[in-house]
Amino acid sequence: MRIVIAGAGAVGRSIARELLSHGHDVTLMDSQADKMQVASVADADWILADACSPDALAQADVDVCDVMVAATGDDKANLVISLLAKTEFAVPRTVARVNNPKNEWMFNDQWGVDVSVSTPRVITALVEDAVAIGTPVHLFTFPKSGASMYSITISGQSDVLGRRLADLEIPHSAVVAALIRDTRPLAPLPELSLEEDDKLLFLFRSTGEDDLKEVTGLFSNDAELPYDPAQED
Repeated sequence: MRIVIAGAGAVGRSIARELLSHGHDVTLMDSQADKMQVASVADADWILADACSPDALAQADVDVCDVMVAATGDDKANLVISLLAKTEFAVPRTVARVNNPKNEWMFNDQWGVDVSVSTPRVITALVEDAVAIGTPVHLFTFPKSGASMYSITISGQSDVLGRRLADLEIPHSAVVAALIRDTRPLAPLPELSLEEDDKLLFLFRSTGEDDLKEVTGLFSNDAELPYDPAQED
């Protein structure tokens, strides 16, 4: 694939190196000369220009790229870049970095964003996932469908210990996507019996909020409400 990345800071360069290692063609662009550390990602094409400008995007041949990544440290710039890429250059796929979680609500298809990635939100969710027991932790929301992924770690006091997955009364809006046991991901086979510290990955429809609370009660008698980093804002 051909991928253009706007924002050649540490995040943009790291993304570029990963994509290059997977065999993709990458162009990095930034408006600040001090960000043009060409030697750090020598295999990428580099352009010194403001990606918020249609002329700069045309210079980067965005009209023939497969993915536009807006990875600057400015949320306003990332929205403008995504919108221009989608509306002016018909880029098939846009990915935008969210720097401030309070701005997440804007990063949608109305601004030309296909996939948004909130680094603070991801880190917070991973920290909570590492320590939360018996409480669903929101890991990710799929932009197009609105479906959300949650993890639940089984506590030693849970009523579901020793029960098979097939015996759990899981709401129709929820799907068990995987079970992680001792760092090993397992297929959620109906005959699997739950053990302490098992981690279940659930997918919920966008309309499954009430069912999420039901699942919360299923895994712990005195469980708290599901944790969502948005409540911290």
